[in-house]
Amino acid sequence: MLWCFRYYCVSINHVPSVSLCVYDGAKENAVWVLLLQSATYGKVLVLDGVIQLTERDECAYQEMITHLPLSSIPNPKKVLVIGGGDGGVLREVGRHSSVEQIDICEIDKMVVDVSKQFFPEVAIGYQDPRVTLHIGDEYQMFKLGKNKIDLNTFSLLRSSGPAQELFEKPFFQSVANALRPGGVVCTQAESIWLHMHIIEDIVSNCRQIFKGSVNYAWTTVPTYPRYIMIHMNHIVSSV
Repeated sequence: MLWCFRYYCVSINHVPSVSLCVYDGAKENAVWVLLLQSATYGKVLVLDGVIQLTERDECAYQEMITHLPLSSIPNPKKVLVIGGGDGGVLREVGRHSSVEQIDICEIDKMVVDVSKQFFPEVAIGYQDPRVTLHIGDEYQMFKLGKNKIDLNTFSLLRSSGPAQELFEKPFFQSVANALRPGGVVCTQAESIWLHMHIIEDIVSNCRQIFKGSVNYAWTTVPTYPRYIMIHMNHIVSSV
């Protein structure tokens, strides 16, 4: 099963009533991390100039990418999160008592450290004893073995730039190899209003690689362009 969705990101200039730059991490590592304080949205995490989350509306994103796919399969036990260094997805995955193992792969530890310091209610997911953090190349995570993972989620900034290869056919094939039969994949899939060609490519690739249905759902996230989140679902009967 593949759940795909898009959270719509705006530039930092569009954050309402930004009153303070709390933290500006020099771009020495993989990701430039910026933290702003907004009078209306609380603390705002910005990665490479694009809003990642705000205190006020982060729940819509985290819940969407987690609970739809996990609720679509019985008794999920092993979950792999690609990206999502803020820890919010971990927090939501942890609410599922059947899950026994949660691995997360984040390319830059700075994202994790800043989230733990400034977003403790989001990063609380790291306190779950089932969670193992891996810093580095996402491709390496699929050496966990074939037919091992029940849910794989991609909480990535965007499907361009460094993350682009994680939305292409070879990577999806690696994902398919790591999933157990009947497993589920959840990934963002860009804006249905702005990136239909990208969505078509993702859906086409997934239909060639996975067996099952591809669907999408959406929710509103006020700090992202168009205020809509797209979510696509792919049921994998076998890989």
